[in-house]
Amino acid sequence: MVEQTVSAKDRALLRDLAKRVAEIAALPIQQERIRLWKALNALRPERPLVAIYPENAWNELVPPSTLQCERGLRGWEMMLRRTIYQHEHIPDDRPLHGDVLVRWEAWPGGIGLSPTTLRPTGDGPQAVKWNPPVKCMADTEKLHVSEVSINREVTERIATQARDLFGDTLNVRIWGGQPFWSVGISQLIYLRGLQEAMLDMYTQPELLHRILAVLRDNQMHFMDVIEKENILSLNNDVTRIEYFMGSGHEGWTDELPADDFTGRVRWKDMWGLGEMQEFSGVGPDQFYEFSLQYQLPMLHRFGLVDYGCCEPLDKMYDMLIREIPKLRRLSVTSPYASKQVAAEKLGNRFVFSWKPNPTPIATAAVDWDWVEKDIRETLDVGRGCCLEMIMKSTETIGNDPERVTRWVELARRLAEESIY
Repeated sequence: MVEQTVSAKDRALLRDLAKRVAEIAALPIQQERIRLWKALNALRPERPLVAIYPENAWNELVPPSTLQCERGLRGWEMMLRRTIYQHEHIPDDRPLHGDVLVRWEAWPGGIGLSPTTLRPTGDGPQAVKWNPPVKCMADTEKLHVSEVSINREVTERIATQARDLFGDTLNVRIWGGQPFWSVGISQLIYLRGLQEAMLDMYTQPELLHRILAVLRDNQMHFMDVIEKENILSLNNDVTRIEYFMGSGHEGWTDELPADDFTGRVRWKDMWGLGEMQEFSGVGPDQFYEFSLQYQLPMLHRFGLVDYGCCEPLDKMYDMLIREIPKLRRLSVTSPYASKQVAAEKLGNRFVFSWKPNPTPIATAAVDWDWVEKDIRETLDVGRGCCLEMIMKSTETIGNDPERVTRWVELARRLAEESIY
């Protein structure tokens, strides 16, 4: 979001949308949904919970072409319209709220090298080609911990504009602290290349260790700075919806912040996330050596931890449970992960976060019988577990918005019929 002059027309439009969102946020159902999520995250679920994060499919639900504000204000308009659309058409278990979050302008700088990328023109998801800059060990000497940039003036000006627009209707607050924390395996791949990194594990592991050490130190430095600068915010509430899409879930819990919390937010008062998607094809030994051991210093700083995104963790559950004491949630992503293995390993000790394969609702014709069978199988396998069903990674829904509504209604009905 950027600050800009707001016309009378745009102001009236945004304020009308905000009033509608405030009405939605005040409905009693939102508190009931919050209660259900807190119970699940406390490992005392009343039933399997259902949520959908449309991601890129939002473009087919609330098309950018329908926005009416000037371009610089469309982020707020889109946020409000999506909340209204979800209330009217997506009856999942996600609590809807009336918070406007202005994100702190706080970012790490460069680490000495960056890839050159070639991006095709056009809209929508596209492949990117890049040239990794680390060709040999000598190149790693150019890597360094980055400087952290915090722009308090710009942050406050944007917040002031948001308060002027929405302050008498919605809860405007500045939010800080990126909750998606891993050691940056994606950054490693951009620096070295995926094929090169896979071969390096066997041919020159010291090269990978050198890069990973810099990435670890860089992330730890960033965490130190923004905690010291007091720009962190709790993420045990509505902030999960906007800013914790890496794994996709609701973070409502009474277990955060920590017992000694006095108002100043620290990392131990927050949820954290780890993942290893790019290394999903390596074995447990390589996973620990080239990924997990570099993530642990960060993951140990959080109050609760969610692990996994789109990668299968079948062979990693025991290690993750052993190495991450504050682990609470684990992703079980279909069709790559075994539901049976997950149910056996997680039981009722962790949240079983099932991510169904989104492909069936993206194809030309949806086989709803297959979709129902898949959900029923998950409910059966996950009986006795702390189960949630999270539809995400929906790049498209075949330009048929009704599919989102139908999937949610089906999953909700089957979840409510299941016996816990």
